[in-house]
Amino acid sequence: MARSPMSAAAPVVSVRTTFRHFWPLMRGDRRLLALGGGLAIAAAACEVAAIWLFGVITDDALAARDLDAFWTPAGAWLGIALVTALMTFVGDYLTTLAGERFLLRLRDRVFAHVQRLSPEFFDRGRLGDLMARLTDDIEAIEELVASGLVRLVTAVVSAVFFLAAAFYVRWDLALVACALVPVFLLVTRGFSGRFRTAAGAERLSNGAMTSTVEESLSNQPLVQAYNRQETEARRLHREGRTWLEAKMAETRLSSLYGPLVEVVETVCVLVVLGVGAWELQADRITLGGLLAFAAYLGYLYPNVQSLGEIALTASEAAAGADRVQEVLRARPAVVEAPAARTRVARRGRIAFDGVTFRYPGAERPVLQDLRFRAGPGELVLITGPSGSGKSTITKLLLRFYDPESGGIRLDGVPIRELSLATLRDTVTVLQQENLMFSGTVRENIAYGRPGATEAEIVAAAVAADAHDFITALPQGYDTDIGQRGRLLSGGQRQRVAIARAMVRDAPVLVLDEPTTGLDAETARNVLGPLRRLMAGRTTILITHDLHLAPEADQIIMLGRGAPRQGRFRWEPASAAR
Repeated sequence: MARSPMSAAAPVVSVRTTFRHFWPLMRGDRRLLALGGGLAIAAAACEVAAIWLFGVITDDALAARDLDAFWTPAGAWLGIALVTALMTFVGDYLTTLAGERFLLRLRDRVFAHVQRLSPEFFDRGRLGDLMARLTDDIEAIEELVASGLVRLVTAVVSAVFFLAAAFYVRWDLALVACALVPVFLLVTRGFSGRFRTAAGAERLSNGAMTSTVEESLSNQPLVQAYNRQETEARRLHREGRTWLEAKMAETRLSSLYGPLVEVVETVCVLVVLGVGAWELQADRITLGGLLAFAAYLGYLYPNVQSLGEIALTASEAAAGADRVQEVLRARPAVVEAPAARTRVARRGRIAFDGVTFRYPGAERPVLQDLRFRAGPGELVLITGPSGSGKSTITKLLLRFYDPESGGIRLDGVPIRELSLATLRDTVTVLQQENLMFSGTVRENIAYGRPGATEAEIVAAAVAADAHDFITALPQGYDTDIGQRGRLLSGGQRQRVAIARAMVRDAPVLVLDEPTTGLDAETARNVLGPLRRLMAGRTTILITHDLHLAPEADQIIMLGRGAPRQGRFRWEPASAAR
């Protein structure tokens, strides 16, 4: 199965660009981040003092064998440890809170942007890959912009603290320690570029694997009916194998980096201790001073190592940012006018004036010079072969796309001049698939108008001939209908969808193949609720089923070339021709 364009590797952006792009989302939580980082730095300063007290205890109490000299520095050390623990706890809590708020804000922003994109974006992309971008990739960005920033500042300042303390104890030994620090930086530089490439490949393959799982599980009835379980298992195995190879490439780098840095750190400490032993033998440093110096190095080098790890984290975050920014760069097919009107008469009069439209990249228009008008109480039946543009009319009316030429008016106002929310509040679409959400029957009916009262929900269900079967369910209106409403039959889902459209109570109604997938008896049974739904509304019926053709005020036949249409004069024989 070919991968979508969105599954391809995203263009490379720098860490600086990533940070500049996402840092504004930290507005409102920067004080928390600064306070958390400040407490972490204060905790590092306390550790410097604790190590100095350790040296004092070694020289004044242990080496001198003087118990009285032990209690005062020991008490101070305990007090510092308690203060350090408190500051570490509060600092970690505040930093995590700021990071999680940033994560929530970023996810909301990306999700809101995705919801404004045209259907073409979702048709070309893979849902599982998009889900990975909204979860794993966004979390990687947080590790750079929020918690990663605190780690960076804390590591730098802590390294300065411990290095200054080391210079205070013995400046010549500190110079030796400084001379060995570039070794850490060289190792990190050698790994960062490769790690970023490996992280990008892992995220790409993870998105592909997630997409495969989502597609297979969503189509389980088809998979089982066609005995394709082994095919799906092999498909997932191929994607999983690709992910495994990418993950292991990333793991090899990270697993090699840690031990290599530890070896470098050990060599550095041994070199410094060797020089320190020579200084100790020459009585130029005390034992307590040497141990304190060694302890400062024990804190200094891990902070330098942490800087290297942050560089690797930044590489991983940049790989995730590439993929998230690719989504954010996608532009909606339509843009709302700056001064869009938010009021409309809501009478429901619609007019298509010479509408021509072709999909992006298509060679020929799917609709050409479409013209019709309809008002309240009128039914326009639109039919034609598959691919003739019937469902495209719905997408144009809702402004998922704009016509190439011509225009559409609602109550005399060009729909380009209306806000998208106002336009779509005026139109109710009853989709062919009867889309449902996980939740109760009541929640799915109320989805049409969240503020609907209990009485309005029940009245809509009664009008849709759904009340009787709903009350017969185990928990009535509070019965959970399962994912996508799969615990209901096709006819039951159709009635719930009709009730949802009724409670919405919009003046314009679009019925997109309302009886598709239903048996003849069920289709006849839903005609009554459909007629009640259409009453008094401007209705566009898109269908191959011509049961309602005798009731249509206009019939529009779509096909190649200009559409054929006219006022209703229904003759079954001519219709068959």
